Amino acid sequence: MKRARKIADRLAESYPGTASDLCALVHHNPFELLVATILSARCTDERVNIVTPSLFARYPTPQDLAAADRDELEARIRPAGFFRSKASHLLGASEAIVMRHGGEVPRSMEALTALPGVGRKTANVVLSVGFGLPGLPVDTHVTRLSQRLGLTDSADPVKIEQDLCDLLPREEWGTLSLRLILHGRSVCSARRPRCDSCELADLCPSRGRF
Repeated sequence: MKRARKIADRLAESYPGTASDLCALVHHNPFELLVATILSARCTDERVNIVTPSLFARYPTPQDLAAADRDELEARIRPAGFFRSKASHLLGASEAIVMRHGGEVPRSMEALTALPGVGRKTANVVLSVGFGLPGLPVDTHVTRLSQRLGLTDSADPVKIEQDLCDLLPREEWGTLSLRLILHGRSVCSARRPRCDSCELADLCPSRGRF
């Protein structure tokens, strides 16, 4: 699809870099990224980045986190919200990584989504950002922009992911997702998109409709 190619190229000009460069969650390895992504559910990346430095210092490995005292863990992640369920996910995922994968974060969608608290979106983040593998996370920004840009007519995240993946080479999936997220945050917001200053305006069938 020529229009999708143009959209991807313009976004690449506006938001250059690799998936790792573009990811707002501060991390140093795939395990830290997995933890940060679990914490980011219904929480801003900025707040997660406030919580994670002390968390990573206290629990630097899956083994450390799997053995964490639950009360202490909950207290540390409380500012990220939903701390009880997130603590359960972190403990369960870490234990599974230790028991099933020798302490190494797995590199497949199937193995990642088998971890407690890890859905398809989180798995795609880890694959694309953490390992540089094909993966296209679909969040609310990606959903909104892909619909507005006419790249999908679906509201189902899995179908949206497939529709977007069909448009571009595998090596561009992760960066496309992150660029759509950044563009959604800075320009194409949910309530008041800035169509007058959008570099995609001439390619967007929804221009001026919101």
